[in-house]
Amino acid sequence: MNYYLNNYAVRDQLIDDLVHDDLGMVVVIPCHNEVTLITALESLFNCDLPPCSVEVITVINASEDAPLSIIEQNKQTLSEAEAWAMLHSKSGLSYHFIEENTLPPKHAGVGLSRQLGMDEAVRRLETVNNPKGIIVCFDADAKCTPNYLVEIERHFKTYPKTPACSIHFEHPIEGKEFSKEIYDGIIQYELHLRGYKNGLAYAGLPYAYHTVGSSMAVLSHIYQKQNGMNKRKAGEDFYFLQKLIPLGGFTELTTAKVIPSPRVSDRVPFGTGKAIADYVAAKEQIISSYNSKSYVDLKQFCEVLPDCYDDYQSVSIPKSIRSFLESMDWERNYNKIRSNSTSKDHFIQLFFKWFNAFKVLKYMHHTRDYFYPDQPVFDVGNSLLTLLGKKQEENLTCMLQKYRVMDQTI
Repeated sequence: MNYYLNNYAVRDQLIDDLVHDDLGMVVVIPCHNEVTLITALESLFNCDLPPCSVEVITVINASEDAPLSIIEQNKQTLSEAEAWAMLHSKSGLSYHFIEENTLPPKHAGVGLSRQLGMDEAVRRLETVNNPKGIIVCFDADAKCTPNYLVEIERHFKTYPKTPACSIHFEHPIEGKEFSKEIYDGIIQYELHLRGYKNGLAYAGLPYAYHTVGSSMAVLSHIYQKQNGMNKRKAGEDFYFLQKLIPLGGFTELTTAKVIPSPRVSDRVPFGTGKAIADYVAAKEQIISSYNSKSYVDLKQFCEVLPDCYDDYQSVSIPKSIRSFLESMDWERNYNKIRSNSTSKDHFIQLFFKWFNAFKVLKYMHHTRDYFYPDQPVFDVGNSLLTLLGKKQEENLTCMLQKYRVMDQTI
């Protein structure tokens, strides 16, 4: 028996359909109270197909205490999706649907539904002895470019040592599907995401990657070794990828594109849907982001970090960093890291295992509260462009396009 499935899988086998011998990729879609699933399925259907077979597993889910209206919507979504799949058979691409409308309220949410689908993906790939098959995370309100599946398969062949990757994403920023207000909001929110990622890269941190749930992929055996997806109701993508990035060899796929929805949503307590809902409800519609001075201090600290190996007390550390480290019981942790270090390089490696992406996020909040207040994302974006040696932009749309290009040039 497979160790992971035996010890960590949420459910026993859920899909009985035969597995094609050449199955190499499984796309997993969590779906809760959705009316747009068919659009996501069609986007995948319109993709060029890789040499291996591809399966799409959709987990239509709800908590056991969910309102009847959500259960009814889920059942309607399932009926429509199954009817659609019957009319869209395609060699090399198959669709499967899991209905889970009685999830325990304590854990019901996007993390658990992703885990249900990803566990089943493991089971399908193990059936054909393919532990290096690719498990892809997508969303029920997302779309993708036609080369999406082909490029994912090619990416893992091109980088055979990569355990996982993030996939380039771009929210729609114009059109008739949403209001101008929502498009204006998503431009600012995506700039916040890209500013944070590029700010961490500017500082020299080893985990400057996007962590977007609809835009990531992982090898099955790596997923298993890291004990699978977590059950978080929000932020599951961030926490999941922070188990994978420290493994080394993490990559970014920039030759295809995921198009997440910018819609308002109350499904999770934070993230894109919540940010846009808050933006629409606000009287002054400006999204703020972390002050660029926080990244400057991080960069200065990263540059002097090797000197801390001998004696951190004599090293000039920015006040915001020193204040945060002291709040994290720095002296005790420093002594522990230093005593376990065999060299400066080893010291730096151990330090970043401790000063991980979670602590960096806490640092950003610490500096926001005590040193550098948040600023409008437009101001932060231009400040970062200057720090990165780029020309500043005069409007939000041009700025976002510049950051998108920067994120595709790695």
